[in-house]
Amino acid sequence: MLIAGVDEAGRGPWAGPVVAAAVILRGKVPTGLDDSKKLSAKRREALFHALQASDCLIGVGQASVAEIDQINILQATYLAMTRAVEALGEVPAHVLVDGNRLPKWRWPATAIVGGDGCEPAISAASIIAKVTRDRIMAELDAAYPGYGWATNQGYGVAAHADALNRLGATPHHRASFAPVRAVLQRLREETAG
Repeated sequence: MLIAGVDEAGRGPWAGPVVAAAVILRGKVPTGLDDSKKLSAKRREALFHALQASDCLIGVGQASVAEIDQINILQATYLAMTRAVEALGEVPAHVLVDGNRLPKWRWPATAIVGGDGCEPAISAASIIAKVTRDRIMAELDAAYPGYGWATNQGYGVAAHADALNRLGATPHHRASFAPVRAVLQRLREETAG
């Protein structure tokens, strides 16, 4: 029976897409899978490569900043998860999702709170999603220097908030998120005034 684990990365940041991964473990599975947040960046990278080189099926899905702003972060997360499962290339018999809520989709599924730490397929999805999103944010950091995205991944840390106030918002900032919306509003008022 094909069981997929699904997790996301990037629901909370002020910038960048939300990324989800779906993984069906099969063959020789890498050891040491765990919640990506509990692993060092070096260990996450090693497991990411080991999973990519394994016989496991991996699907990745994203929802863009425009989609996040249009349909809200929760629905965008569900959209990314749906895209990840669809990208597996095989139809899972069941999907295990990290968290306490499920998307409305066609696959039988179970939500598991803390699943990224106790279900290996979800742990694998957690690692794939986190590494993929971190790489995206590092690329965006190179294109939009000053916000610290290579290290803060777009989260609302003090340095990012300071840069947002000094430099303004980029096309990769989530305008529907209150701190970004406030800066955009202030800039509109300054321009109008």
